[in-house]
Amino acid sequence: MKKTISLLTALLCLTLLSAQQAADSPWLIPATDIDPTNYYGITVANGVVGLVSSPEPMKVKDVVLNGVYDYYQRGRVSNILKTFNHMNMDMDIDGLRVGRAQISNFAQVLDMRAAQLVTTFDVGADLQVTHRLLALRQLPYTALTIVEVTAKRDLELTAISTIEAPDHLNDVRNYYAEIDRPHVLLPLMTSVANSPSGKQKVAASVSFIFEEPHGQEPDLIHEDWDYNRHLTKFKKQLRAGESYSFSVVGSTCASRQYEDPQNEAERLTIFAMLEGRDRLLLRHQQAWDKLWESDIVIEGDLRSQRAVRSALYHLYSFARAGTAYSLSPMGLSGLGYNGHVFWDTEIWMYPPVLAMQPDIAKSLLEYRYERLGAARQNAFSHGYQGAMYPWESADDGTEDTPVWALTGPFQHHISADVAWACWKYYQTTGDQEWLRERGWPIMRAVADFWTSRVEREGPGKYQIKNVIGANEWLENIDNNAFTNGMAITVLRYTTQAAQALGLTPDPDWNHVADNIPIEQFPDGTTRENSTYDGVIIKQADANLLAYPLDIVQGEKRIRQDLAYYEPRMAPDGPAMSVAVLATLYARLGEAEEAFRLFNKSYQPNEVPPFGVLSETAGGTNPYFATGAGGMLQTVIFGFGGLKITDAGIVQGKATLPKAWKSLTITGVGPQRQTFKVE
Repeated sequence: MKKTISLLTALLCLTLLSAQQAADSPWLIPATDIDPTNYYGITVANGVVGLVSSPEPMKVKDVVLNGVYDYYQRGRVSNILKTFNHMNMDMDIDGLRVGRAQISNFAQVLDMRAAQLVTTFDVGADLQVTHRLLALRQLPYTALTIVEVTAKRDLELTAISTIEAPDHLNDVRNYYAEIDRPHVLLPLMTSVANSPSGKQKVAASVSFIFEEPHGQEPDLIHEDWDYNRHLTKFKKQLRAGESYSFSVVGSTCASRQYEDPQNEAERLTIFAMLEGRDRLLLRHQQAWDKLWESDIVIEGDLRSQRAVRSALYHLYSFARAGTAYSLSPMGLSGLGYNGHVFWDTEIWMYPPVLAMQPDIAKSLLEYRYERLGAARQNAFSHGYQGAMYPWESADDGTEDTPVWALTGPFQHHISADVAWACWKYYQTTGDQEWLRERGWPIMRAVADFWTSRVEREGPGKYQIKNVIGANEWLENIDNNAFTNGMAITVLRYTTQAAQALGLTPDPDWNHVADNIPIEQFPDGTTRENSTYDGVIIKQADANLLAYPLDIVQGEKRIRQDLAYYEPRMAPDGPAMSVAVLATLYARLGEAEEAFRLFNKSYQPNEVPPFGVLSETAGGTNPYFATGAGGMLQTVIFGFGGLKITDAGIVQGKATLPKAWKSLTITGVGPQRQTFKVE
């Protein structure tokens, strides 16, 4: 028992550090120079619930619920749902409301190891406040707030827990109940509403956790303010120098997850309340300790270390094992890209997740497997065989790209990207049962799509016409390098998958792969498409044939493509393009050039006050998890030299920039291997 208490004390004290200590820690991300008018929040999430920080004291800007979509506010396509803002709090001192104008020394620190956001501030000469926010890792629908106050003078504190409904929720119903058990009082404040179209019902329920024995808790008062807001509060008399602590626990879910979300949210909140603060904290930390067994340690460069760990933290926070949820480009940080699932998942975020957390990677693929039927219908609708995955996928796996964007009907490489990810999972895990039950049905259907998609015009001319490639600025072009390269790759992988399962592969798969062209300029440089003439491009396309694909091989060819396409990449393009160039230079052994591009892939994209990543340099659309995946690939598969092969994850040629003394990658793959570069 003493050991448990000691651990919990350490967890609570971990972030009560000086500003200098926070600035020097590889585990802490302090907000610097907080300006409420130029503030981009950092996200505390557990793979289901995302809580986005606010510059206002004890507030949360948004609460995002994974896997729940509806149509609202953003045109005619679905959007990931913002649910009730149920973890907000207010505070009165002697009856006067505390707002930003009344506080000083406002500071926020994200503790990545403990996965908690710690906010501290003073209320004039009245009060010192520490506010901690956690999305509990062990309880996917539940969050926890811990408030600690110290009075500077005798005063009356009023602590207020609120539930607020965003404007898009309809038919909001607010409830309050107190369940009186022999040894505990269970106060429950609950809100229920319909999503904009009525497709979903969402609910949130919160309760206080007090440290006082039953019967000595503060008296609670519930107030209904209007349909969109209600609150529960208590008053506490504090003497000068006296400290007091309490917690609020809250759960939120939707009918997409539970048929009766109101009752389930209340049950989950009661469960968490009766677990108690200490047990909740302990199990949360144990879950994150398990995740952090897969870590990347960089010696000698604090900025790189913190950036890399931040990228890992966000990918770990935005997904979880045991689900069928995928990753959107902005994760659970808000409504960016409507929360839809693109190629960003399989090509950019998935590879580092696969290397570091194979069980989470499995969940991302389960999302695709459950929507295989919709992909088959999509292929049928377009006159093809097999499965054609949508460019933007949301709830049911039908196409959810806005009509004005031609990427929906024409960016076909997404199907190959999904099949490619399936084979990479099998290579990493060797899980033949998964391959037979999940991976093989996807791969076979995608291979059949490509054999029906090509236009067979003679040997070496099985062309793939009228597509949009990775470089989306060129539309309706023929023989796009990345599209053709991915089609070739997955046709051959599907043949291997059949052989691994003791099945007879369709001979047409390899036959078609052998005849799909990769076009070149006269000097041998890969040509992005049949009509590409050197114009500025949005992002890497042809360079992807060298990595993550192995179609362009040999140092001379790789360098030739790098030299040609790097100066043609738009400075306002997305971050991951620079990351793939960095990865290629690292694999060529050019550590300093790789390091220059590695820094360029994220540093210009950091926005205040936490340095969260925007999609583009100078952009304002964070958190860009796709970019995080790209820069992690540079570290793992570039500097670290790791490769995903038929023998699993192995280490090839590795190289380090001069700024790094060493690189250690722990907990890799199912065997939890450690790889070190010095």
